[in-house]
Amino acid sequence: MLKQPETKYRPFPPVNLTDRQWPSRTITTPPIWMSTDLRDGNQSLFEPMNGERKMRMFRTLCQIGFKEIEVGFPCASQTDFDFVRQLIEGEHIPDDVTIEVLTQARDELIARTMASLRGARRAIVHVYNATSKPFRDIVFGMSKAEVIDLAVTAVGRIKRLAQQQPETEWVLEYSPETFTATELDFALEVCNAVTATWDPTPDNKLILNLPTTVEVATPNVYADQIEWMHRHLDRRDSIILSLHPHNDRGTAVAAAELALMAGADRVEGCLFGNGERTGNVDIVTLALNLYTQGVSPGLDFSDINAVARTVEHCNQLPIHPRHPYVGDLVFTAFSGSHQDAIKKGFAVQRADDFWNVPYLPIDPADVGRSYDSVIRVNSQSGKGGVAYLMETEYGVVMPRRLQVEFSGEVQRHTDASGSEITAAEIWQLFSRTYLAQGAADSVLRYVEHHLYEQGADQGIRLTVEKNGVRQVLEGTGNGPIAAALNALGMPVEVRAYEERSMGQGGDSQACAFVEMACLRSRNECYGVGIDANIVTASIKALISGVHRLMVRQGTEREAA
Repeated sequence: MLKQPETKYRPFPPVNLTDRQWPSRTITTPPIWMSTDLRDGNQSLFEPMNGERKMRMFRTLCQIGFKEIEVGFPCASQTDFDFVRQLIEGEHIPDDVTIEVLTQARDELIARTMASLRGARRAIVHVYNATSKPFRDIVFGMSKAEVIDLAVTAVGRIKRLAQQQPETEWVLEYSPETFTATELDFALEVCNAVTATWDPTPDNKLILNLPTTVEVATPNVYADQIEWMHRHLDRRDSIILSLHPHNDRGTAVAAAELALMAGADRVEGCLFGNGERTGNVDIVTLALNLYTQGVSPGLDFSDINAVARTVEHCNQLPIHPRHPYVGDLVFTAFSGSHQDAIKKGFAVQRADDFWNVPYLPIDPADVGRSYDSVIRVNSQSGKGGVAYLMETEYGVVMPRRLQVEFSGEVQRHTDASGSEITAAEIWQLFSRTYLAQGAADSVLRYVEHHLYEQGADQGIRLTVEKNGVRQVLEGTGNGPIAAALNALGMPVEVRAYEERSMGQGGDSQACAFVEMACLRSRNECYGVGIDANIVTASIKALISGVHRLMVRQGTEREAA
């Protein structure tokens, strides 16, 4: 039994803002977006990104359309320092992208931070210090005057060092850490002191970032705080008012939306909301929420699956299957009543009308997805469940996205037959769909392969039959799958790979699953391979997937 909360927790006091304006406003333009996936998101990971994953994440963020990217905490980590130098010296930063770095308000750390940015075209230096009473009294033992002096001294130091590096266009960002728990009049005093020290202009603005370092109240209170600051800040025309919402109460997206109504200009967050504790605001959700209200967010999530797979690889964290807009199951209906309503909605939806399909707040096609109705596939279906039968009867534990894909094949079969489907029939259907690439009439058929070393890479000599013609192909890569993919020379990419054992003991077979996509279209599919040798199973799975993409492309051409 929980304790009586009133004996332990105090409710957060409301803001004295009786004439608040934000409740009657709507968001009509997107904010300036700043991704902190490589800094705040990265420092929260079990295993922080290595160089390869950091660079892949950076390039993905640029492709999505972020113009401001926080790339690290160079004064706190040699890895981050080296990554910043790699970006600058390797000329990896697009001309329209500004990198940002974080530093604490200490002289030696500021000097190290500024050194990491030498030679950058444009850079945001983000400095912060805690301002709330608990931090002043408990953590640092500082007076209000000392807190202001710390902030002003740090900003003055950054300004002097920036003047010594005139080749870079410098932007200052200041955060009163723990803003939401700071007395508003004191937060204003600190921010105004920083503004006076930096001396911004309407053409060279200062970023004042007001974070919910910890969510301590409901989103409407945060909106009140932002509107109060928006009204009272000195030189507001020379300030970009920024948000950095965390998700301790689970309301970061709502807090960001209301704070944008309250006058904020900019939002910092991570693509899928990872970050310290419960995470940062989820930018994908926030941006697509705007999109569903008729506001173009200025970020490209038209191939959300590709973004999701990249982020899962870089963060080594799975995305929840019910995550808004991107989860594997958010465009999948298990309920018969849902399926019926959605099917009827699609039937009457016209291309030139506003979107109005029941249960679907966004057209799945806008994010490169499709709607799937799934029958008898979840645990509620008992022994009739497809996934259950495949695992218990045949030892095939399908990845979640393959369950959804294969269930479509099952549904087409049951719709055509009008009857139940047995376990044996499910296995036959699975074999025809994914394992029949050994058949003589296959578009692409695996014959054999031989691996060899090619310097530091893996080489492969791959024998296949393409439309009945035997070919011997060669390729290299950083592993057997990459080598085989290069040997095939097809415009496809591997998005995910898994392998599982079918049974126990030395004579058990391996089952490999490869999720892939055609680079010339939005077609995606799984390939499956089964063999006693895991490498052979993997290559068979690759051939299976490429074969299915080729068949699908040919079918689409015929239909056109």
